[in-house]
Amino acid sequence: MRISVIGCGYLGAVHAAAMADLGHDVVGIDVDAGKVALLSEGRTPFYEPGLDELLRSGLASGRLRFSTDIGEAAGAEVHFIAVGTPQSANDNSADMSYVDSAVEALIPHLSPGNLLVGKSTVPVGTAERLSSWVSERVPGVMLAWNPEFLREGFAVQDTLSPDRIVYGLPAGGNSDTAERLLDAVYAEALAAATPKVATDFATAELVKAAANAFLATKISFINAMAEVSEAVGADVTRLADAIGYDARIGRRFLNAGVGFGGGCLPKDIRAFAARAEELGVGESVAFLREVEAINLRRRARVVQLVEEHCEGSLAGRRIAVLGATFKPDSDDVRDSPALDVAAALRAGGAELTVTDPQGIENARRRHPELHYEADTDTALVGAEIVVLLTEWKEYRRLEPAQTLRRTGVDRPLIIDARNCLDPEAWRAAGWQYRGLGRS
Repeated sequence: MRISVIGCGYLGAVHAAAMADLGHDVVGIDVDAGKVALLSEGRTPFYEPGLDELLRSGLASGRLRFSTDIGEAAGAEVHFIAVGTPQSANDNSADMSYVDSAVEALIPHLSPGNLLVGKSTVPVGTAERLSSWVSERVPGVMLAWNPEFLREGFAVQDTLSPDRIVYGLPAGGNSDTAERLLDAVYAEALAAATPKVATDFATAELVKAAANAFLATKISFINAMAEVSEAVGADVTRLADAIGYDARIGRRFLNAGVGFGGGCLPKDIRAFAARAEELGVGESVAFLREVEAINLRRRARVVQLVEEHCEGSLAGRRIAVLGATFKPDSDDVRDSPALDVAAALRAGGAELTVTDPQGIENARRRHPELHYEADTDTALVGAEIVVLLTEWKEYRRLEPAQTLRRTGVDRPLIIDARNCLDPEAWRAAGWQYRGLGRS
């Protein structure tokens, strides 16, 4: 099929490359000429494992190209809208200006029978509004909503082999036609028995919002249990193991630590709550305010732990921070708990060194006042306290005795803010170990 993808940021670039890999003829459109030039060379402006290889393969096959000219979308059968929906500058609602602008720019290049497909995370009601707007301007054009469920670090896998596909379809006679077109787009995944949920616009929009809200709640729940565990001397990791055996609960994402972050989850749950308020059902999701409050408290708790081990004063204390990104296998530092904690420690007077395998340049742009070091061992030399804030594989695999010998850590104390290390192994090697919610 001929496909256009409007917006080639994180979501759009991955989607365009994956669609080309599935055999479609794809053009990715973006207003950022620098981004388009990079993508056209098979390079990404962000780090995502496997994406560069997928891009180069698509470009070499001739099935993938990128352009700044929206006119290049003309002739495509299916047009995906994959632009950002950042938090509004004035409140917690989603800024829909990029979505609206993309649709407005695309309208002159649509033809009857085309399918416009939203992938951006939007407030419920957006698809219905856009459907009416588009059909008035270009009769015969259909609209559907196909929410994305990408995990940074696994985005290529999640697009090529999704765990489910959701269609929000228009009411009336166009529903079957829109569904057939989407089935053709995702033919390979559907042939592999990927579950498909075909539903109405509002439900499809709510699926994404509800999934994010549930995930955030699950993470904050176990972090709330970490607060209680610390108060009574319990071990939250063993608590999570025990309740995780219950099939109704499950162990995944019951990992207490410094909390969630990134460019999507925090702003999406805020936008969901804001939209619920607009709809008059704000009380139904009022718990999300406490979910976010718990999440932010975890960052403050890490700073507090460091202060406790510095006898109440951070001034002049040499601290090494492992991790700047909000999660491993990404260079994304947006709303990063790790970077927030590092900045707070520096503001308290600590002599801080931050290291990260992929996120240093992005972190430096946000916090140029911090000192960065690319090499882990160099970052640890002379440190009094080591704080692990992002669970990169190379940090989880650090051998405690060798690390102590190689780096000459001045005071072997590690604060494991992700609870991803083996406490007994580190203690046996001569380190003092502190986790979150662990005795």
